[in-house]
Amino acid sequence: MNDATPWIDPELVAAGQLLQSRGLVAPDRTQASLSEVRAAVDRIGAFLGEGSVPLRRERDLTLPGPHGQVPCRLYLPDDAEKPPLIVYAHGGGFMQGSLPSWDAMLRELVRQSGVAALSVDYKLSPEHRFPVAFEEMLAMLRLAAREGSEFGIDPTRLAVGGDSAGANLALATCLQLDASERRAVKLQLLYYGTFGLADSASRRAFGNETDGLTKAGLDYFRDCLLRSPADAEDMRYDCLSGDLRGLPPAFIVATDVDPLLDDSRALAQLLEVAGVTHELIVYEGVLHGFLHLSRMVSKSMQAVDAGAAALRKALAL
Repeated sequence: MNDATPWIDPELVAAGQLLQSRGLVAPDRTQASLSEVRAAVDRIGAFLGEGSVPLRRERDLTLPGPHGQVPCRLYLPDDAEKPPLIVYAHGGGFMQGSLPSWDAMLRELVRQSGVAALSVDYKLSPEHRFPVAFEEMLAMLRLAAREGSEFGIDPTRLAVGGDSAGANLALATCLQLDASERRAVKLQLLYYGTFGLADSASRRAFGNETDGLTKAGLDYFRDCLLRSPADAEDMRYDCLSGDLRGLPPAFIVATDVDPLLDDSRALAQLLEVAGVTHELIVYEGVLHGFLHLSRMVSKSMQAVDAGAAALRKALAL
């Protein structure tokens, strides 16, 4: 661990203090029961989403997947006919997170971009281990491309996205598409993802009890997800080991105080080598997961706005 104390945005400090004063702190994932952790994360998400105004056109869907039905939530921009669509996977270490906790963030993304969003409530580990979540995300993207007109969207203008574990699922999904399928996907929107590094400078410099993303926690997420050590080398998990040539353009958002920072940096470097159009933005002084703090942290809304702008540009809106 680096002894130097990194600069943390005062707005983020204040937000953390407010959450703590309300008792909205996730328990140690390695000590608490899975149900306790998930319930606490959902309570935090509900608080952070207070005041979020629903879009006029939102609806829950239950769509067929390779492992049974997949609950999803569709957000359509107001007054848009056949808008493009982003298929989005939430974060949560592959083992927590729910549709309601991402309502506020995705509503703002849809409002700012004019792009519809399909939020995928993929099955969580450890009950459903790798590659179940990946296979469900892939199935939902292919279903949108095949039957999107029935949902009121333009299936020829798609994007795929996610944050943290969800960014891994989004990138892995694109890696599995063939050339004809990739033509419909105009952008990958990847917020502070885990893309396959087992060790890095950022993983050694950051991650402790104060920011909630410790090495023990990261190891726990991985061990809950993977069936065996061999899965760690599968490019559907270790996306950086895959062939990145021919991927859709990527808009990558990271933070400078995050154990996963180097995952995003490595992805950007490898996309450069592969000749894939990409942009990397690194926000200073905010921690992993900051995207949900838009009520209290201005950089959170800036990150949503930047993603929306990237979607508008890629999807010609």
